[in-house]
Amino acid sequence: MLEERFQELEALLSDGDIITDQTKYRELSKEYAELEPVVKNYIAYQAVVADMHAADLLVKDLDKDMREMAEEELRRGEARKGELELILSTLLLPRDPNDHKNVYLEIRAGTGGDEAALFAGDLFRMYCKYSERQGWSLEIISANHGDHGGYKEIITRIEGRGVYSRLKFESGAHRVQRVPATFDLHDYPYS
Repeated sequence: MLEERFQELEALLSDGDIITDQTKYRELSKEYAELEPVVKNYIAYQAVVADMHAADLLVKDLDKDMREMAEEELRRGEARKGELELILSTLLLPRDPNDHKNVYLEIRAGTGGDEAALFAGDLFRMYCKYSERQGWSLEIISANHGDHGGYKEIITRIEGRGVYSRLKFESGAHRVQRVPATFDLHDYPYS
């Protein structure tokens, strides 16, 4: 069923009438992009099952080398089949309708003064690098810098494919315990 729809979408996306209707083209392209990983993994799964069936027939062969090769193929096929089943079961889970949306990310330093602001800065840099690796764009909406670096508050907008699906559970308080960057060993009386 999904494979048939995928092939139908391929045909529709190459239709000149659809290409000129940008709204329809965008809608079909989105559906195509959602189906593509499922169909490609399903095709790979079917190929592994077929290879395992062929290897299973060779296990009954009288030639010892052929049997050993077939048994090895079955072991590799079983492992790959398990991987593909896991991928497919994940891809077939119902999607959150908001997964394609963009997000606003707000980071605020909690109690802890300068040290909390430094940690908020570290946290912001982490999200910047993660966004960059994902190919997302990050725009700073507002920023209130800390006195010794970092941020008392920073609000950003992150745009890209699947942003909300990846960041929707990133909420709540983060706590850190470490030697403060503002700590000066020379000020400590016992050094």
